[in-house]
Amino acid sequence: MQTADVRLLQVFDEIYKTRSVTRAADNLGLGQPAVSIALAKLREHFDDPLFVRIANGMEPTPMARELERAVRQALDALDLVFGHRIDFDPASSERTFCISMTDISQLVLLPKLWAHLRKTSPGVHIDIVPLSAETPRMLETGEADLALGFMPQLEAGFYQQSLFRQRYVCVASTDHPRIRDELTLAQFETEEHAVVTSSGTGHLILDREIARQGITRHIALRVPNYLGIAFVVEQTDMLVMIPERLAQVLEGRGRFKVFPVPFELPDYAVKQHWHERYHHDPGNRWLRRVISELLSAATPAA
Repeated sequence: MQTADVRLLQVFDEIYKTRSVTRAADNLGLGQPAVSIALAKLREHFDDPLFVRIANGMEPTPMARELERAVRQALDALDLVFGHRIDFDPASSERTFCISMTDISQLVLLPKLWAHLRKTSPGVHIDIVPLSAETPRMLETGEADLALGFMPQLEAGFYQQSLFRQRYVCVASTDHPRIRDELTLAQFETEEHAVVTSSGTGHLILDREIARQGITRHIALRVPNYLGIAFVVEQTDMLVMIPERLAQVLEGRGRFKVFPVPFELPDYAVKQHWHERYHHDPGNRWLRRVISELLSAATPAA
């Protein structure tokens, strides 16, 4: 196999992973024109567009999807034979990592992660995407390097590491007219609730346990994420159940009070997940270690 052929495969692989000629060029250390020329050669060779432009990037054609596994296997074989992987140097790297995470992780982890990177790895960049039904595919293709959250659906083909145990607490406005120094089960069942249904969090555990124990919960509002929930609590008489680590971040930043949940609830593990293809990748291993150390150093949630 000629060097030029290897470069074509690398270009195909990076465009497939990133859905972007620009990001592929950055990751390969090439100019965008060089990547565009390589893509043109690939299109001519396979007599197929391979990637077509859509609103938010480039979508692989059916031909490209068929080729992806073979291309990846070929590159993996070359890596094994030539050992061309080099050690990852965070101090000098300009690599961009993509992390799929919940809005809670954005609030709890991102400030610490960014502060750490600016001190130790100033050239490293981070792209954040939300956890979604697309997360497993993005991990498999390399569009995302890691995923953080509660994702019991990620099983075969994925590695995982527990970062911490999480549990839920209740929050209410400091000015709540009926809830003062404690929250009883009777009050929990009487008051109205706002419910967050964000992917990658333990809200399904809540729903299951509340139903199993026959507890009444009057849901008046459903919202898709936690980012604005503190304002909802401050400005209404509704109760909201949120993960304790989020409560720790928000505490002292608004007019609300935090109470234990007035019934038994199991805790759950928040984990980081990655695909087996990237298990030995030096950069991915470094990022996993950094995240684990940052979250392990935080105040325990349970």
